[in-house]
Amino acid sequence: MGDIFAVLYHGLSLDFSVLGYLLVIPLLTTAVSCFFCAFPARRALRPYHILTAALISIVGITDLRLYPFWGFKLDASIFLYLDQPGEAFASVSLPFILLSILLVLVIGLAVGFALDRTTEKRWPELRRGGLYALPFVLLLGPTFLMIRGGVSQATANVGQVYFSDRQYLNHAAVNPLFSLFSSLGKAEDYGAEYNAFDEKTLGELTKDLFPAESLEGDTLLTTRRPNIVLLILESYGARYTGVLGEKPEVSPHFDSLAREGVLFSRCYANSYRTDRGLISILSGYTSFPTHSVMKLPVKSRTLPSIAESLRDAGYATSFLYGGDANFTGMKGYLLGSGYQQVTDDHTLPHSLPRTNWGVPDGPALDVLYDEIVRMPSDRPWYKTMLTLSSHEPFDVPYKRLSSPVSNAFAYLDESLGRFVARLKATPQWKDLLIICVADHGYSELGSDDRNSTAVHHIPLLWIGGAVRSPRVVDALMTQSDLSATLLAQLGLSYRSFTFARNVLAPNYTYPFAYYTFNDGFGFVDNTGVTVMDNVSGRGIEVTPAPSKRRTALGRALLQLTHDDLARR
Repeated sequence: MGDIFAVLYHGLSLDFSVLGYLLVIPLLTTAVSCFFCAFPARRALRPYHILTAALISIVGITDLRLYPFWGFKLDASIFLYLDQPGEAFASVSLPFILLSILLVLVIGLAVGFALDRTTEKRWPELRRGGLYALPFVLLLGPTFLMIRGGVSQATANVGQVYFSDRQYLNHAAVNPLFSLFSSLGKAEDYGAEYNAFDEKTLGELTKDLFPAESLEGDTLLTTRRPNIVLLILESYGARYTGVLGEKPEVSPHFDSLAREGVLFSRCYANSYRTDRGLISILSGYTSFPTHSVMKLPVKSRTLPSIAESLRDAGYATSFLYGGDANFTGMKGYLLGSGYQQVTDDHTLPHSLPRTNWGVPDGPALDVLYDEIVRMPSDRPWYKTMLTLSSHEPFDVPYKRLSSPVSNAFAYLDESLGRFVARLKATPQWKDLLIICVADHGYSELGSDDRNSTAVHHIPLLWIGGAVRSPRVVDALMTQSDLSATLLAQLGLSYRSFTFARNVLAPNYTYPFAYYTFNDGFGFVDNTGVTVMDNVSGRGIEVTPAPSKRRTALGRALLQLTHDDLARR
């Protein structure tokens, strides 16, 4: 109960700010009505009341219902996913959608009725004349103070209501209307964001973070031109494995394969959503707290990519996804980044089974297997597949574990094991490299750890007949480093991959991992962990002790990467 009162108390300032915005039009309309008796003010306010009720109900309920999935307050990023509403709704069940609509209607009607009824009762009591309009005009003064958040130099902002070290309590105090509309007002001047340091200091802090290109280092492969399958595993965080986490019952096949291949044991996802994770994996590019580069074609088309590098080296390239590849602009990015063919739910056979998201992983991997065994041997090829079954609502044609989440990951593990076992029996296995990496991690509903290093820790595994010998690589890295590390193994340049590092190179002397979330960053090196919330400036996870250097490097990377995005 104490937490509830604390949330309500600390959130009042933003609630008053939103109230101030909503009061401006009624105050002006009422003042005009006092001046001009014939002005139909009450009739003019009725549409405004309808709009207000709709905003309050739609934004409030959307925020309430999405927060358990997103882990942050409703902001402008929701519009990145509304161009494909079918794919967005695939994450939730029909009862969830129907209940949400019902709540919007009930609350919207209740608020609209209350506003209209109050106006109807009070309006006849208004007196007419310029003198009677004066109080309503004067009330605009304190109303603007409410909007501004007081008379101090700082104006109203989301961070002012943060009060707890428990992030969900801070988020609960934020008014969703304020969060949404304040994020809409942010300028898209990427270079102006997160400017913590002058250029000289920034250069000194970051000069050794990204070593020059080096094609030297350990050789993991038996050939310079293996055929490559890159499997991007939806939400498959390290915690859902036994070899890296705590759930061996979920991942018997992955754990077995890890003992046969090269396991990168300290790899971290750059971000928290698939569209951002794909950019990091496929283009070796970093992530951003509030921007999705995939949704910025003018920027994403300037990025290098693994597919483009391999295509230029003579590889045939293709991408397979069991869902809709148009979601978040993915298909446009893929075709513009070197993939010669993209196959998705629209072009897969209609005879294949479907779930909410599309073709389940098992049948989709069967399609990939059939493609592989039919590939001609006169040129190398590179195939990428993004899985989907381990995504909400975890609807899978499989039942082994009682937890729907763990069971969905177990289905992915079973499908992966079967896929690899079939390939081992083919001639293609000898020169084949299979890379398994997650797009991001997963935090179960109700958990308050979605921004933690435990959630961002992901598996990265190389297996196949082209792998020289089993081993564990324990260098700290992020998924964006896969591009440089892979291309170096093939003897191909990765110089254009600005933020990717060959983690096997002799000059990789300062291992670290860096990731972002809405709105914060995590920085991990061999001294410990610093995960910061940018809004409050507080540490969410700081172990074993605070480090000014880790904090400074994280902020420097925010500035450096935004400057790079601005130049593209």
